[in-house]
Amino acid sequence: MSDTSKTALEQAEQEGKYIRKVRSFVKREGRLTKGQAKALEDNWATMGLNHQDGLLDFTKVFGNDNSVVLEIGFGMGKSLVEMAKNAPDTNFIGIEVHRPGVGACLMDASEAGVTNLRVYEHDAVEVLADCIADGSLAKLQLFFPDPWHKKRHHKRRIVQPEFVENLRSKLKIGGVFHMATDWENYAEHMLEVMTAAEKFQNQSETNDYVPRPDDRPLTKFEQRGHRLGHGVWDLMFERKV
Repeated sequence: MSDTSKTALEQAEQEGKYIRKVRSFVKREGRLTKGQAKALEDNWATMGLNHQDGLLDFTKVFGNDNSVVLEIGFGMGKSLVEMAKNAPDTNFIGIEVHRPGVGACLMDASEAGVTNLRVYEHDAVEVLADCIADGSLAKLQLFFPDPWHKKRHHKRRIVQPEFVENLRSKLKIGGVFHMATDWENYAEHMLEVMTAAEKFQNQSETNDYVPRPDDRPLTKFEQRGHRLGHGVWDLMFERKV
């Protein structure tokens, strides 16, 4: 949380006001496997990032000046590790709130010998606000976020105008916000929000969705969905100014 937001929240609480914090996720703490726990213990010092450490210096973190891709909500991390392995000249940062997923990601990364990946176990909105410098990201990825499919829960969807405006400043000029979802209604919502967002340009030739890029791995979940006839929608919007 930024200092300004924290001060406003503290002031409101002192005045007895109830501030409802709408989260785009529910913290579900599954039990860590022995492998996940060991991966966290063995690899956090080299691959883990802490929100409380504040603004990142990518050059110091990675030891180079390569482009940085950030993924929000990487789940168990398999596709993120695959992307990092396939693009060793690109740096990757993953953010996930669920500890077993973070452990699984670190375990796979360690086994794959990946060295260009760092991870946060924290709320992505706060990490973006407090740890990522403006104009620093080549790409920001959001794959299969919780669709909050019930209409009364749509306000919890992470893709909202305020969120998009905040993340735009983190992208370089020409940087891309890449989203994917298997819920058509959420895809339509994403497209509506992004089309209305200032200073973004849709990379779709038809001004809606794009084919899945080769650099986004096809997950087992997607493969199963394709066999069952389920759709997946990719959206890619470029920051213009």
